[in-house]
Amino acid sequence: MPALADTAGLAIFLSLIAYGLTGGADLGGGAWELLASGPRAAPQRRQIAHSLGPIWEANHIWLVLAVVLLFTAFPPAFARIGTVLHLPLLLALLGIVARGAAFSFRAYGHPEGESERPWSRLFAAASLLTPVLLGVVVGAIAAGQARPPGAAADFLASWVGPFPFAVGLFALVLFAFLAAVYLAHDARYAPGEGAGAGLEDAGRAALSEDFRRRALGSGLLLAPLSGGVLAVAGWQAPRLLHELTRTPWSWALHGVTAVCALTALAALIWRRLRLARAAAAGQVALILGGWALAQYPFLVPPDLTLADTAAPASTLRLLLGTLAAGALLLLPAFFYLFRVFGRFRRFQGERGGQDGGGAAR
Repeated sequence: MPALADTAGLAIFLSLIAYGLTGGADLGGGAWELLASGPRAAPQRRQIAHSLGPIWEANHIWLVLAVVLLFTAFPPAFARIGTVLHLPLLLALLGIVARGAAFSFRAYGHPEGESERPWSRLFAAASLLTPVLLGVVVGAIAAGQARPPGAAADFLASWVGPFPFAVGLFALVLFAFLAAVYLAHDARYAPGEGAGAGLEDAGRAALSEDFRRRALGSGLLLAPLSGGVLAVAGWQAPRLLHELTRTPWSWALHGVTAVCALTALAALIWRRLRLARAAAAGQVALILGGWALAQYPFLVPPDLTLADTAAPASTLRLLLGTLAAGALLLLPAFFYLFRVFGRFRRFQGERGGQDGGGAAR
């Protein structure tokens, strides 16, 4: 039974890591749209939109999968999180919906027209708030603040505090960093796509430079922010701080994470964008994995463990078997989706180049 519960818990955290590397980068891209500036502000926004679409909605499957696994495999933990943290979860869900609606309605509006601006503002605002709220939920759970409420005020006290919001701010900058690295790579090495359609190599390089500088700035900001999160954890989440700093595995994890972070920054400085993309993805995955290891064996600290909240063994076996069978369909389908739309975007970019960039949008 413990092995089945651990396997189901591992599947949840792997789903969250996959969501961070895909959907998290989408959220970060929306944040950069709000900060698009300079003479290439319009091409920057077009590149962000083109890098996100048309498969960005599919990235939410990982978050849906994590939620389904949670309420099927660990019903008491799902009930606790869904009850105590229903306000930030509801706001995050509204942010995801508003962001998706704004992105879709804007895509069918008049390019750069008056009707597009409200949708662009809504898209950018929702992209800023959603990762903060998701980080707040993670911070509240990690700090052990998701306790059964005794009064209506507890529904606020469980997530309104320095540590949850410190984690929320860190999540926003982390996703923005990942998005900027992805965008720098896409703008430079995807000729004929997005904002690069119809541009010469120098134009694509300049657009890539814009995102590369943003990636460097946000990547450097992550170091003091992570230190701030650990400092606040010493006050509000002492158990989490202990697990992250005083266990043998923690220092090994921090070392590997630091190597990925320094590699990403060095690759950005040297303009080795493919290496930067891989290192940044590794950094994000290790940070999320560190959170999972620090919580183990608790699913909702300080009292709900994986073993205590697990569904019956028969349910877990059926769930894990179904998950394994579904992965044989889901993973190849995702790969095929990326390949199909990648070829479509290259074809669209070639037409844009022939038409002088008119099809870039």
